[in-house]
Amino acid sequence: MAQSIDIYKFLELSKNAPILDVRSPIEFESGHIPSACNMPLFTNEERAAIGIIYKQKGKDLAMAKGYEYVEPKLSDFVLQAQKLAVDGKILVHCWRGGLRSSSMAELFEKAGLEAMLLTGGYKVFRQHVLESFSHNYDFRVIGGETGSGKTEILNCLRKKGEQVLDFEEIANHRGSSFGALGQLPQPTTEQFENIIYDQLQKFDSSKRIWVEDESQSIGRVFIPKPLFQLKVNATCYRLQIPLEIRVNRLVKDYGHFPKEFLLAAVLRIQKRLGGLATQQAIEALENNNLAEIVRITLFYYDKAYDYPQNQRNYKGVIFIPCEDGDNEKNTNLILEIAKNNFEIL
Repeated sequence: MAQSIDIYKFLELSKNAPILDVRSPIEFESGHIPSACNMPLFTNEERAAIGIIYKQKGKDLAMAKGYEYVEPKLSDFVLQAQKLAVDGKILVHCWRGGLRSSSMAELFEKAGLEAMLLTGGYKVFRQHVLESFSHNYDFRVIGGETGSGKTEILNCLRKKGEQVLDFEEIANHRGSSFGALGQLPQPTTEQFENIIYDQLQKFDSSKRIWVEDESQSIGRVFIPKPLFQLKVNATCYRLQIPLEIRVNRLVKDYGHFPKEFLLAAVLRIQKRLGGLATQQAIEALENNNLAEIVRITLFYYDKAYDYPQNQRNYKGVIFIPCEDGDNEKNTNLILEIAKNNFEIL
């Protein structure tokens, strides 16, 4: 009989043993343990059909239909599990740690594997994730107007051995109306949270963690409220990069995308830009004047970025004048300021 274990032991064992998530593909896509493999007991269509039978005809007929769906797949399940198992061990879970995972674990045990079940299933993992965000992490924030090179600074910090949590990287989005260009599809907010949790577990929580100054929403996902509040209250190292350097950087980052993509991004913020500025941006795009489009949109984005810090009278903000956009030099400047604990305004 498969052993049931709590979330702490389950996650500890997952460092060496593979996790099999036996929920349907649509459940897995909505959110899953980042290291898990999906081995669905039922397809999305089969799961839906079983649900209908359960509601209309009862539990017994629904279970009979389930067995009908599963029986032809049993040998494949065993072969896949044997290939994935490490030292004959495998971890299994479903949504609540119920019939789906226990049935699969029993099958694997009969095939000679040691299968361990997550008590409470994925639902317990999600509770664990959300509770973990209440930890008082030592966030340090890289700030600066759009085009300041904040992402590049985070990459430099990471190369120097610093702990970096890049929300935009996890979100597959760079934050602005243009932020989805060139990015992979975004995860769900639930999976976004799962990946954040997974990365935080790899850090030394007693040491500082660098993040970018973000709004709570990044495209279609949201930074968990406790972490966002930590970010708001943390020391912000705000880069002051000359406007034209920011313009040139943004032209380089986005100017190679098709015009129709850039136009769509402009139109998404037309209410905030205003009618005149929107028309000017469209005309600049038609004339291939990408730098002018950037200047027009930055007028809006710079005000939007400054507003929340202005509302707090720039409490906790250290302004860092930068001569140029040299990311290495600016990173070293930030680290020197952080090391010496310069007085915060």
